[in-house]
Amino acid sequence: MLAILNKEIQSFFSSLTGYLVIGLFLIACGFFLFVFSGGYNILDSGFADLKPFFSLAPWIFLFLIPAIAMKSFADENRMGTMEILLTKPIGLWKLIAGKYLGVLFLVFLAIIPTLLYVLSISQLGRPVGNFDIGATIGSYIGLIFLGGCYAAIGIFASSLSSNQIVSFLLGVFLCFICYYAFEGLANTNLFGTSSYILESFGISFHYKSISRGVIDTRDIIYFLSLIFLFLKLTEIKLSATKNRR
Repeated sequence: MLAILNKEIQSFFSSLTGYLVIGLFLIACGFFLFVFSGGYNILDSGFADLKPFFSLAPWIFLFLIPAIAMKSFADENRMGTMEILLTKPIGLWKLIAGKYLGVLFLVFLAIIPTLLYVLSISQLGRPVGNFDIGATIGSYIGLIFLGGCYAAIGIFASSLSSNQIVSFLLGVFLCFICYYAFEGLANTNLFGTSSYILESFGISFHYKSISRGVIDTRDIIYFLSLIFLFLKLTEIKLSATKNRR
C-alpha cells in the first residue's frame, strides 16, 4: 500500500497536476473571499468570520477533487497497466487504499495553506483574536471529512471508465448528488415530515452540523460510512474486472 501511495504522490508532483490543484484552490478561494464583491467576501461582510470560506470550499472541491482522482484507475485502464496491478501480490483493498490516500494527501496539502485565512480574520477581529475558534475547528474537521468523501467518490468514478474526462464528469455528478441533491429535494417540501430524514442522507446536512463546532458521533459515523461505501463499491468493480480477465 505504501508503494502505491508513494507512486501516486510522485505522479502528482512530477507533473503540474499537484501544483495546479493546490494553486487553483487557493487562488479561487482568495478571489472570492477578498477580491470579488458578493456574499462570500469577508471584507464586505463586516464580520471576522470564516463561514464564507467553509460555504464556498465544498463547491470548489466538488470540481477539484474529481479532477485529482479521475486518473487513479482510468489512467491504468487506458495504458493497460491495470492487468499488471491486479496480478501483483497485493490485495485490492491495499491497492484502493493507496490510491485513495494519495488523493487525500493532496487534498490535505491544499487545505493547510488556508490556515492563513484564520490568521487574517484573527487580525481583522476587534479586539484582535475575536472569532469563534470552536466553530472554525469544527468546520476544518468537517472540510477534511468532506474531502475524504469526495476523494472516495472520485476514486469510484475513476474505476468506472478508462476515459479521464468521463471519470471526471461522473465524479462531479456523484459528488453533487451526495452533497446537495438530498437537501435540494428536502427543500421542495414534497415529502412533508419526511423531508428532514431525506436531508440527513446528504453530505451537506452533516457538514453544516459539524461546522457548528459540535463534534457529533452521528456525523462522524455518516462520513466514515460514506467513505467505506464508495471504497467498497470500487473494490466490487475492480474485483469484477479482475474476474473477467
